[in-house]
Amino acid sequence: MDIKKAMLDPGSVFDRPEDVLVDNSLTLDQKINILRRWEYDARELAVAEEENMGGGPPNVLPEILSALQSLHAGSFSEKSAPTKQ
Repeated sequence: MDIKKAMLDPGSVFDRPEDVLVDNSLTLDQKINILRRWEYDARELAVAEEENMGGGPPNVLPEILSALQSLHAGSFSEKSAPTKQ
């Protein structure tokens, strides 16, 4: 697995957020960072869909948030400044 690619575009490396959880080659911090990046991407996709600019992959935000919760990690939005998201 290409860790750099996973950090930049998790959906291109993993089919589902749960796949990140079960990957034993990743550290806890790597799993959290990958899932947070995926969360950010999913939130951006949701905003684009609101503005009728969708057409990307299906939104997996609930699965991502569940995976982060299982790692006892807060979501990206809890740790950043408010945005349109």
